Amino acid sequence: MANDEAEIGPRANLHKAKLARRDLREADLSVADLRKADLFGADLRKADLSEANLSEADLSGADLRKADLSEANLREANLN
Repeated sequence: MANDEAEIGPRANLHKAKLARRDLREADLSVADLRKADLFGADLRKADLSEANLSEADLSGADLRKADLSEANLREANLN
């Protein structure tokens, strides 16, 4: 399965996934592996990203309003 067709959900392996500009509102991505994922401009409002690994992910332009980022790993993530 290609990264841009990967299953979205808790504990999902989305390493290097291409999710730019995707509508992920209220998605449950808790404990997901989103290392180096392309989330540029993604709509992540109210998404559950608790304990997700977002290290080195591109979150530039992403809408994170009311997203749950508790205990998420944002090391070297691009938030600009």
